[in-house]
Amino acid sequence: MRYLPFLFLLTFLSTSLSAQISSHNISTSYKFKEVIDKVSRYYVDETDAEALTETAIVSLLEELDPHSTYIPADELNAAQSSINGSFVGVGIRFQIMKDTLNVVATISGGPAEKLGMLPGDKIVVVDGENIAGVGLKNSDVRTKLLGEMGTKVKVEVQRRKSNKNLVFNVTRDKIPVFSVDSYYMIDKEIGYIKLNSFSRRSHEEVRNALVKLKAKGMKSLIFDLQSNGGGLLGTAHKLADEFLSKEKLIVYSEGKAQPRNNLRAEFKGLFEEGRLVVLTNEYSASASEILSGAIQDWDRGLIVGRRTFGKGLVQRPMGLSDGSEIRLTIARYYTPSGRFIQKPYDDVESYRKDISQRYLNGEFVHSDSIKMPDSLKFKTLITNRTVFGGGGIMPDFFVPLDTSYNSDYYSDLLRGGFLNTFSYSYSDENRKKLLGQYPDFKTFKDEFKCDALFMNDFFTYVKKEDATLEKNEEEYAISEHSIKLRLKAYLARNLWDTSEFYEIYNTSNEIINRAVEILQTNEYEKVNLDR
Repeated sequence: MRYLPFLFLLTFLSTSLSAQISSHNISTSYKFKEVIDKVSRYYVDETDAEALTETAIVSLLEELDPHSTYIPADELNAAQSSINGSFVGVGIRFQIMKDTLNVVATISGGPAEKLGMLPGDKIVVVDGENIAGVGLKNSDVRTKLLGEMGTKVKVEVQRRKSNKNLVFNVTRDKIPVFSVDSYYMIDKEIGYIKLNSFSRRSHEEVRNALVKLKAKGMKSLIFDLQSNGGGLLGTAHKLADEFLSKEKLIVYSEGKAQPRNNLRAEFKGLFEEGRLVVLTNEYSASASEILSGAIQDWDRGLIVGRRTFGKGLVQRPMGLSDGSEIRLTIARYYTPSGRFIQKPYDDVESYRKDISQRYLNGEFVHSDSIKMPDSLKFKTLITNRTVFGGGGIMPDFFVPLDTSYNSDYYSDLLRGGFLNTFSYSYSDENRKKLLGQYPDFKTFKDEFKCDALFMNDFFTYVKKEDATLEKNEEEYAISEHSIKLRLKAYLARNLWDTSEFYEIYNTSNEIINRAVEILQTNEYEKVNLDR
């Protein structure tokens, strides 16, 4: 019977889970097999047993909590790459423009860079197959360029001013996925690090950034976890250990099959002393909340921004026989003061709409719109400041969402991708000229202006790409600064890298600006944290 191989997957899952519950529930696996058997034999149309089984697994896990998930085998590599901090490929950052695969940058030390591939190259043929002008999608690029370690892929490239295609035989290799997006000095004493996830490489990356910033004179640190959705619990533990000393408790977890597990500071961290500000927003979740909760509970630093997501559940990856995986919630985690920061999830639909509901309730603009019951009040462990559990980490300094620069015209430009694609086209066509005029990033940052000539080129480009998108003078006046700032930041990314993008774009981030203000005035000292 063709469906039996697929039934084994669910049988394995069901028996593994139910063995810990009772012998009565073991019969559920056979009951499910009966249903699939009858559907396969008697249903009016042909059925796909594999698809039915996978749908059943997804539904089963959704009944448990919002974070227990199933990942099919064919999606597992992509899902693991951000956690593992690497993937196997050719090592390019790309963009599809005008139905053509453009190389935005080569990844340092990767196979493409070693063979001499350059930003601005257009990949038109892969393993003898034309990929230009055929409706290429991002998923198609991954399918064609990712692969097994050590395997080869032959690519043909069109290069500006070259009369024929250049051929590269690229041997796929492990490509790092960096979790530190950016680090730099904001002023002579304030350092900045932006972390996008908690992967296996994150601790090493952050330590490297800390060493370099301290060498430049850093005495205060802004650690940016805005929109960081989390990652590995172990990495959160190690990163918090860089800031906390003397065997301080960082986080503990408990579950039905897992006794209490305490994770404490274990080694001499690189920034156990010095003023520390952690930035959060409504998309900072999980490991981000572990780290920020530990910093807040021990009065080690200040949390600045908006209330975090509220995810206090620990998932364990569990491989299945066909190469797929479930990530099953096995424990709850608690901050050092005993806070369980998971927001309620009894109503799944409300849980999924929580962020948009916060916006509608006015929470992003007014901190007093956040209503937390007294039962969720806790005290920090050194100075007895009041903090809250049960719905994310509440910041010490609330920063409202700034929407004053928003306009429909700006939104249309963003949704259409025109800011990004124009910046790439402009930098590609003028790369030599730009780098001649601005030989280093600092010169570019200080001197480049989106002048009238540049902006005229931009508006001409937009009009050519979408004749229906008319420039609205009133709305442009509202969003002019943001449009120009983003264009300049994209140019910096195309000429240098992602870190330079953020160094320019962050000047408009209201949460970062507030953190800088707190550190540059005496507001930080007024909180009387543990020194």
